[in-house]
Amino acid sequence: MSYKLSEIAKACGAVNSVIREDVEVHQLLIDSRSLSAPVGVLFVAIPGERHDGHTYIADLYTRGVRAFIITKENEKHVTECSEASFVIVDDALQALQQLGASHRDKFSFPVIAITGSNGKTIVKEWIWQLLRDEFSIVRSPKSYNSQVGVPLSIWNMSAANTLGIFEAGISRPGEMEKLNAIIRPDVVLITNIGTAHDENFTDRDQKTKEKLKLAKDAQVIIYCKDDLPTHTEIKLLGVKTFTWSRKTKADLQISKVDKRKSETLIQAIYNNSFHDITIPFIDDASVENAIHCWALILELSSDRHPSTTHSLTKHPELILRRFSQLSPVAMRLEMKSGLNNCSVINDSYNSDVGSLSVALDFLNAQQQHPKRTLILSDILQSGKKEEELYIEVALLVKSKGVQRFVGIGPALSRQKERFTDIPSTFYSSTQEFINEFENNAFHNETILLKGARAFEFENISKLLQQKSHETVLEIDLSAMVHNLNYVRSRLNPGTQLMCMVKAFSYGSGSFEIANILQFHRVNYLAVAYADEGSDLRRSGISLPIMVMNPEEQSYDTMIAYKLEPEIYSFRVLHQFEEAARRYRKIRPDVPPVPVHIKFDTGMKRLGFAEEELNELVVRLKNSKDLTIRSVFSHLVASDEAEHDEFTRKQVKQFTKICEEMKKHFDYPFLRHILNSSGILRFPDAQFEMVRLGIGLYGIATEESDRKHLKNVSTLRTTISQLRQVNKEDTIGYSRKGVAEDNMIIATVPIGYADGLHRVLSNGKGKMWVNNKPARIVGNVCMDMCMLDVTGITCKEGDPVIVFDNEHSIEDVAKDMGTIAYEVLTNVSPRVKRVYWQE
Repeated sequence: MSYKLSEIAKACGAVNSVIREDVEVHQLLIDSRSLSAPVGVLFVAIPGERHDGHTYIADLYTRGVRAFIITKENEKHVTECSEASFVIVDDALQALQQLGASHRDKFSFPVIAITGSNGKTIVKEWIWQLLRDEFSIVRSPKSYNSQVGVPLSIWNMSAANTLGIFEAGISRPGEMEKLNAIIRPDVVLITNIGTAHDENFTDRDQKTKEKLKLAKDAQVIIYCKDDLPTHTEIKLLGVKTFTWSRKTKADLQISKVDKRKSETLIQAIYNNSFHDITIPFIDDASVENAIHCWALILELSSDRHPSTTHSLTKHPELILRRFSQLSPVAMRLEMKSGLNNCSVINDSYNSDVGSLSVALDFLNAQQQHPKRTLILSDILQSGKKEEELYIEVALLVKSKGVQRFVGIGPALSRQKERFTDIPSTFYSSTQEFINEFENNAFHNETILLKGARAFEFENISKLLQQKSHETVLEIDLSAMVHNLNYVRSRLNPGTQLMCMVKAFSYGSGSFEIANILQFHRVNYLAVAYADEGSDLRRSGISLPIMVMNPEEQSYDTMIAYKLEPEIYSFRVLHQFEEAARRYRKIRPDVPPVPVHIKFDTGMKRLGFAEEELNELVVRLKNSKDLTIRSVFSHLVASDEAEHDEFTRKQVKQFTKICEEMKKHFDYPFLRHILNSSGILRFPDAQFEMVRLGIGLYGIATEESDRKHLKNVSTLRTTISQLRQVNKEDTIGYSRKGVAEDNMIIATVPIGYADGLHRVLSNGKGKMWVNNKPARIVGNVCMDMCMLDVTGITCKEGDPVIVFDNEHSIEDVAKDMGTIAYEVLTNVSPRVKRVYWQE
């Protein structure tokens, strides 16, 4: 569905419009990085705490976008972009929400809204799996449930749909009323109300009342009566309800939950009769989510909903049988190393146009390989005619920059003429692809696997993945971006951000981390050595890069790859200036080479002394081949309150040095002294730039900051073997482990060659098996170690956690007698890294 720009101006309450061409708009864009094709795109420039969309208007204009919503404070863009049209509003976010509400007005089919602290996305996706044969369903892509995500989700509603399912999430008071005005749900389902975002509400009651504003005009609320605070508040609303309970009388009263080896039978009483469903999961969260889905289906089958009752009561037993076929919901996009220097992004549990677009944006953000490949299955139950659906898919694939396409399924094979614009191959089934697969078929490319569950793309994933042992370091890119944005929220306007990707990005993988930082527009990267920087350049990283330990033999390489050295002594200054002079003789068109001048203000490690300042100024002023990009220093103890006076002394000395340098140069340079702890503890010393390192990984000194940061890294392994050990038997090298009693030990494939330090031997270190601590027994070996799992229920193949969200890396560091930096950087490159993003 599309609208004229003049219609959009009216819908969002424009205070003024400059419509040079009344274009048709069919796509809303709020993130300039997600632009694929500019035709028909309307960019909504939303000012935020960390980013202002107006900053990217000029770039989007050069890329062909010709329609914008801007605030009246930014009308300068009207004259700067002379061929573009502008809708000018007081509040761009409010305009987006008004636009979503206006679009919602066009449709009368039933709309379900889901809110709660946990389970919203899984419940939404399971409802879609259960009802997609009966209805053409429009739903929120992934977990688009915010003040921005909801209007973007509503924008996907079309005349082809017969049912809508949207998530609604809030983080502070005043937000739900706005979402209710956009969604206007007929049915509200509340999963649960837990502790998420508690810090922004005075108490649980306030948060519950806020969430229930979603049901202000709804026909019915579906919820669990066992949540007494929620039940109490809902009774006060006077809205019709459908309830379920394990403890008391309810519309759906759960009488039995029977967990078996790989499935759960759920029995309940409904309308005075026994009914049951079976789900292929045994965890408590899945049981609860399935009951929510069951309750919703029963409610929609009732006489209160004539538009859905007929479809749901024709074959009710068929819908209930589908519970046993529910598939896991991929809450994240995983990226792993693949064969032949490929990267594999696995999103192989569902396939629809909305989630395909999100996954293609993630693919597009990857720059490590020159080629981007999509392996896609047939899209099932889209509610659209086959020809119409695959015309849309083909246009999307082309617009997102896919350079190679593999289609799997009979429908894609029938529609292969739609994909002639890019190199394409088609297979009738996953098995046919596997039968014809050759190891050398894919090289140096990023491959996105996007398949409906029925196509079992996990088998393709196994073919494409690089084989490695079962110890894995998982990197949560969503958590890293959260931490990045939290730090940004603590910066003064205009303060630039340099991020440290030295030491293999603290063990997390240099390119992958650099790529996500580049995508999220940090200003600078810093590496330890030139070869790290040149590797990043060859992998497509174009951000400015500072090299902290420049070596003479690498100077020419640095200049060729536009890497900027840290200059900390006259010896390094002389050597690098000579290299720059040689290069500029050959390439006179190259401007003076930027350098970063380091002063020692107390670390006593590297840097010019303050008394060397005058000589340094003379040398730099006389150099025609170098220019100062920044002046910086390094704090000694910014994370230790007992040394705060010394830290302030360092900042004062650094300020004095920089003020003196400024007098002698007629161009500006950046100043930076704050590291991760310094950013959070000394905001008055931000200068023009700060350096972020370990804070990216969720590690902070102050408890007030730690609660706002998220853990990024999870180190996990598996149990290779379980065995009985008798009393007084010895375990491991040198017979250091002695069984004081009969015990059961688990051998796990992680040792000191993987980064598990030998100091953790003989009970000093521990891991977590089924959420219970298991001490290391005997000496840590090169490739494995042994754990005491006596009294812990476990089996071979079970996961073992070294550190994760619940078991902190700081605790491991404490057991080692070291710091979190060392634990992270010790994780060996042979340990497979898996990157994922929600």
